[in-house]
Amino acid sequence: MKPNDALRPRFQEIAGQIREDLAAGRYGSEGRMPSESQLTQRFGVSRPTIARALRVLSDEGLIERRAGSGTFARPGGRLSVNSKLFALLIPDLGNTEIFQLICGELASLARMHDYGLVWGNSEHPRLDPELTVQNAIQLCRQFIDRNVSGVFYAPHELVQEKEEGNRQIPVMLREAGIPVVLIDRDLSSFPSRSNFDLVGVDNVAGGFMLADHLLKLGCTRIHFVAKPLSAQTVEARIAGVREALARRQVLPDQNWIHIGHPEDRRFVKNLLGPARPEAYICANDHTAALLLREFQKLGVRVPEDIRVTGFDDVKFATLVSPPLTTIQQPCREIALKAFRAMLDRVADPTLPACHMSLTPRLVIRDSCGAYLPSKPTEKNVNPWTKA
Repeated sequence: MKPNDALRPRFQEIAGQIREDLAAGRYGSEGRMPSESQLTQRFGVSRPTIARALRVLSDEGLIERRAGSGTFARPGGRLSVNSKLFALLIPDLGNTEIFQLICGELASLARMHDYGLVWGNSEHPRLDPELTVQNAIQLCRQFIDRNVSGVFYAPHELVQEKEEGNRQIPVMLREAGIPVVLIDRDLSSFPSRSNFDLVGVDNVAGGFMLADHLLKLGCTRIHFVAKPLSAQTVEARIAGVREALARRQVLPDQNWIHIGHPEDRRFVKNLLGPARPEAYICANDHTAALLLREFQKLGVRVPEDIRVTGFDDVKFATLVSPPLTTIQQPCREIALKAFRAMLDRVADPTLPACHMSLTPRLVIRDSCGAYLPSKPTEKNVNPWTKA
C-alpha cells in the first residue's frame, strides 16, 4: 500500500489499481475489462464505488464504455510503461511459501515507489497454473513487448528443462535492455557465479549452522537428503555441512548425500539400510516433512531414533510432528535488498554484478533431538539405532 492510500477514498484506490492493470496490458489485445459485477467481487466493494472508479478512468481517457458490449481499455490510451513497471518471473510462486512472502514484500515496495508490478499470467499468482519453462519463456517475451523496467527472476529447479530456461531467459531480457535481479538462487552451479545481480540467503552458512548444531548434540554420522534436479542453493547447503564436519575433524560416511524422492518408499527404506545415520539434514522443509511422514509410517521415531532438520522455516514447519528444526530465511530483508538492487541497476546499468547473501537464523525445535531428556540405555535402544 502506498503511504497515502489510507487517506484516499476507496474508489480512488481501486482506480489506481486498475490503472496499474492497464499499464501492464493485463486486458489483452482486445482490451475487454471485467464487468462491474466481477470488479465488485474482486475488490469487495459496492457497485456504485466501482462505477465511480471507472468514471475516473473514463474521464482520464483510459477506458471507454460500449453500449451492449461492456468496458474496454481505450486504444491509444494505455499508460506508458517504459519506466514504471517491474515484473516477477517466479516459477515456484504458486506453491513455495518463501517466494510468496518475498514477492508480497516486493509488491508493497513497488507501490510505495509508484511502480506497477506484473505478477504473471493473472491478477492472483497463487491461482496461476504451474509455470513451465516454455510458459516462462513466453511470459518473458510478453515482458519484453511491454518494455518493463526490470524483472525479478527465480531460476527454475526440479525440472529436466531447467538448464534451457535458466540460460535463455536472462539473456533475452538483457539483450532487450531490461535489468534482471535474481532471487534466491543463481544460474550457475555452485560455487560458480553468474554476472547478474543476485539476492538470497547465505546457504553455505545455513548448512554449516545445521550440521554444527547436530555435532554439538553428539551426532557424528550426519547425512543429507535432496530431490533430483534441485537448485544450486542445495549444493551450497551441502558445502556448508561438509565444512562443519571438517571443522570438527569428522569424516563423513561414504555416500552420505542421498538424491531421491522422499515419497518413494524404496528410497526411504534405503535411507534406513545397514548404514543408519544419526541425523538427516534435508534440502528444505518440504522434503523434511515428507521424510517425517514416511518415517512415521515405517515406525521410525523422530528424534528418538533418527534426527531430522529442514531449511526455510515455512509455516508448516511448526505444524508437523515433531516440529522441525530448520533455517529461517530473512524474506523481508531479501525483498528489500532485491528491490534496492533493481533501483540501482535501473539507475546505472553499468554497475558490476552484485551478489548479496543475507544471514540465516537457526530455529531449534523438537525434530533435532535437542530437547530429549537423556540418551537411551542399551536395554531400551530402538533397533533402528543399532549399528
